[in-house]
Amino acid sequence: MKPQDAWNIAYSQLEIQLDRPSFETWLRGATFLGFEDDTFKIGVANPYAREMLQHRLYRDVRRIMSDVWGARVELAFEVYKPPAAASDGEDLPLFRLLARQAAAESEPLHQKVARPARPDLPESELNPRLTFNRFVVNAANRMTYEAALSVAEHPASLYNPFLLYGGVGLGKTHLLQSVAHICRERGLRAVYIPSEVFTNDLVDAIRQKTTAMFRDKYRSADVLLVDDIQFIAGKESTQEEFFHTFNTLYTFNKQIVLASDRHPSQLHTLEDRLRSRFAGGLIMDLQPPEFETRLAILEMWARERGVNLPRMVAETIANRARTNVRELEGIFNQIVATTQISKRALNVHVAQDVLDGYRRPRHHITLARVLDVTARYHGVSVADLTGPRRTQKLTQARQIGMYLAREVTQASLPQIGEAFGGRAHSTVLHSCNKIAEDLESDDLLRRGLEAMQKELFTGLD
Repeated sequence: MKPQDAWNIAYSQLEIQLDRPSFETWLRGATFLGFEDDTFKIGVANPYAREMLQHRLYRDVRRIMSDVWGARVELAFEVYKPPAAASDGEDLPLFRLLARQAAAESEPLHQKVARPARPDLPESELNPRLTFNRFVVNAANRMTYEAALSVAEHPASLYNPFLLYGGVGLGKTHLLQSVAHICRERGLRAVYIPSEVFTNDLVDAIRQKTTAMFRDKYRSADVLLVDDIQFIAGKESTQEEFFHTFNTLYTFNKQIVLASDRHPSQLHTLEDRLRSRFAGGLIMDLQPPEFETRLAILEMWARERGVNLPRMVAETIANRARTNVRELEGIFNQIVATTQISKRALNVHVAQDVLDGYRRPRHHITLARVLDVTARYHGVSVADLTGPRRTQKLTQARQIGMYLAREVTQASLPQIGEAFGGRAHSTVLHSCNKIAEDLESDDLLRRGLEAMQKELFTGLD
């Protein structure tokens, strides 16, 4: 059997045996490139498909390929762009196909119009974990995922503005930051902010008479991504400024991406002129993940943290956490922390005990309580945490406290910064991202955080 024939047969088998969202997203259109040293070289559409196939789907694809070939083989996935004449794009998902066609028709206006040079301005940091290749795709959210990916690959070509809406913890922020990551990698200036930051920046600009710098920061962006846009409803000055920012960006064909907890038609206190502009683009929703997706998410987290998660335990957790991914993550972290602290084996009985007593009393935990627990754990005073001193010990304690505050309270980034001595929201965001990244490899830090969380939740209903 020729290698090309073996690949054709395996490709057909993969379409049958893999779940449809995985096949359509990562393997549809994959191309046989060659065979050498018992290795099949396969071309895929983009780096995200390559990473997904090389790490998460490799064993499944290799098993099917080896069965067809009749001997064990290895696989090498490479990004492959077919010649233009041989690629009509018919295998692309519809959203991305239309975006590609629109991008090919004309150069975006903002690339044709010269703009004056300006000094670089700081923008919100992105969470390195919130990328497309860590977003678990399923039947319910595949179209939304594909639309977001097409916006990232072809900004301002077709879906402008692009608005995501859905309940808490369903992945809106994840997709917004994923788009921002791709755009920045392509050299575009992508500004990601929560709407509250936009409001606070406006207030500061008015107070300090720097509105020109404020407008330059947002209106010179190539891609503007605003999270929780529903919070500007009812704020007249913020809506007025955002309206003109929106118009400027749209006029110069810059991409606008928004996220809301509701459909624009349900934002009753939002000005009609903004609501109509939001509704003029592509609006997609995110639904709660179904059982199989919750399982896949749990397995991904377990692999990343090196946790041995038995299948029965994963199913037990997935059956109980049905609302959103954030709740699922909270339960997963609680179970892992319990087993690590108590030195008990991770099994169904332990998981059930934790689930039966699981609480997440965010509304009971105040910023003052977080400050107190953080200070006592690190052997410093609350005044030290909120003061101007910047020793290594105090800086780390502040960063840990800010991370805890974001995890266990409902406070916004500016509110957390204010509680920690009037520090900027960008400082809080940097601290949270740094601690989240360090937790991936620092067991001592993880144990310390688990102990502090346990103390924070002690005695709360």
